Amino acid sequence: MRVLINRFIEHLRDDRNLSPHTLRAYAGDLQRFLDFLAGDFLAKKPADVHPTHVDALAVRSFLASLARAGAGRKTQSRALSSVRSLLRYACREEILDYNPALSVRTPKQPQTLPRHLRPGEIETLLDASAGSEPLDCRDRAILELLYATGLRVGELVALDWENLDIRGRVLRVMGKGGKERMVPFGGHAARALDVWRAAAAEIRSAGESEREPVFLNYRGGRLSARSVRRIIDRRVGDAALAAGVHPHTLRHTFATHLLEGGADLRAIQELLGHSSLSTTQRYTHLEIERLQRVYRDSHPRARQKKAGAAQKRAAPPEGSDSGSQA
Repeated sequence: MRVLINRFIEHLRDDRNLSPHTLRAYAGDLQRFLDFLAGDFLAKKPADVHPTHVDALAVRSFLASLARAGAGRKTQSRALSSVRSLLRYACREEILDYNPALSVRTPKQPQTLPRHLRPGEIETLLDASAGSEPLDCRDRAILELLYATGLRVGELVALDWENLDIRGRVLRVMGKGGKERMVPFGGHAARALDVWRAAAAEIRSAGESEREPVFLNYRGGRLSARSVRRIIDRRVGDAALAAGVHPHTLRHTFATHLLEGGADLRAIQELLGHSSLSTTQRYTHLEIERLQRVYRDSHPRARQKKAGAAQKRAAPPEGSDSGSQA
């Protein structure tokens, strides 16, 4: 089993070009699965566990062990996906005849989305980095570009100047799985990038080239994803916004504002770089909830029903002496 896992991870790295972060997630899930099989389920040494020992009961029991350990449904679903992918690979390599994990139901996920910012909040956040110092210009360009494009933070920090056409207001980005996509951006982001490009000369470590990173740290090296998170934390504090705003918050804000503005899901899917439309469809739940609130607060019949329910709760029960005359 361990040999199969190692070959599978190599396949994901070399053939599917998955990111190091994704590879670590797969490896961690599959190592936990192997530890469970060798320990609680089969009572064997890890080296003695063979893929043919895995059946649907083993997979369900593994998920149950994760739940007992306090893992949430999202974590359980990711682990099940990792196991399914491993066993699918085993079938393709003719190690197994069928994939026993296919009959295991995925834990149902609550339909929730991370927080997104309202238009007024995003303007406040952008204004919090309105200084003229080079790093202020950098931070403003980061925030403007994240909001304008919905890039993942890893995609943002991987950008080189050759990937940007500021005049044409479009950039080329390499997304998950090595998939390239073109993403447009607006005038605000273009102007912020122009200002930052001029200001970056003060901290650039060498002569500028088209292959140079777009976003630099104060030493002149490429900015890291962790540094972007710290920058956003600091700017959120400067803007006096509630905590909990992360780079992915701006990605969700981008998608939500597009949907509210009338963009169709297919266009949003392409802009976000989602491989499956079902991932993008999560945003429809948010929009439907917003429309329901507007309806309840605006439609006369909905208001009458709400008022009638309030009056009914306030009315005294039948047969009480309240309000009766002696």
